[in-house]
Amino acid sequence: MKRHPLFVMLGSMVLVLLISLSLGQQAINLFSPDPLQMKILFELRMPRVVVALLMGASLGVAGAVLQGVFRNPLADPYILGTSSGAALAAAFGLLASDGSAFWLVPSLAFAGAVLTSGVVVALGRDAWGVRAERLLLAGVGIGFFLSAILMLVMSLAQADGVKRALLWMAGDLAGADWSLVPLAAILMVVGFLLAICRRRGLNALALGDEVAFGLGLEPGRERIILVLAASLLTAASVALGGIVGFVGLMVPHGVRAFVGADARRVLPLSAVGGGMLLCLADTVGRSILPPIEIPAGVVTALIGAPCFLFMLRRSSAGSMK
Repeated sequence: MKRHPLFVMLGSMVLVLLISLSLGQQAINLFSPDPLQMKILFELRMPRVVVALLMGASLGVAGAVLQGVFRNPLADPYILGTSSGAALAAAFGLLASDGSAFWLVPSLAFAGAVLTSGVVVALGRDAWGVRAERLLLAGVGIGFFLSAILMLVMSLAQADGVKRALLWMAGDLAGADWSLVPLAAILMVVGFLLAICRRRGLNALALGDEVAFGLGLEPGRERIILVLAASLLTAASVALGGIVGFVGLMVPHGVRAFVGADARRVLPLSAVGGGMLLCLADTVGRSILPPIEIPAGVVTALIGAPCFLFMLRRSSAGSMK
């Protein structure tokens, strides 16, 4: 009997959730926890796991969308400079607040991400509409510019503020909080539904503008809508737990290897796979060297950077043939 890939991945995600809830600096018996373990489970582990799942799902779908829009297997949610804009705005919040205004940093991160995406889309337009090449170049240029400003701000800040900003940029989920989830979840759902609704356009763009025109679609409009969806998803992730790289790069490739390139399957499976990957990364980070915790973003970078180099070499070798 053939099993549907989504059901297989959902079953795997349940197993990952159980492992993530039970492992950490203190192991928890999920079937008979004592009062202290119950407190750790519901006040610390549960919000952290939920945040990791939402962040990973957002990044996985955003990566799948951008790789199709740009027809570039090396694209990830940060190629448009969205992460740089969110990180810069979040850094101002981290440096200006004492941690009491918990809503400030996520709100600024979201505003920075959306504003940056709007600027990039505006720069990506020409007389014939929105072009993938112009969007790509605009995103890279804006990303470098905002990263330079961020480094300047951090060099002028106090030491404790710099440390908090660095943890935010490294994707540290130790400060995960239930209060951050509702707004980010709404952004994630809107971005995901927008991407799902435009799955036909995403499939067409992945094959080229000529195919999109042949199907009666306007490539420029489809790109704007899909870039907006990816920006909402990336902003939701950054608002929840900071900067996490390579999830949006690795997960869609793994999904396509099993189910093909049809966006109807790639998008939902990338959400599940991204959530699983980041949840596992956070579990490894908090369990491998107790009591020291390694940010989840560092773990994904250690895994993702070699994968990126491998794919870069393979794509370069393929272009020379």
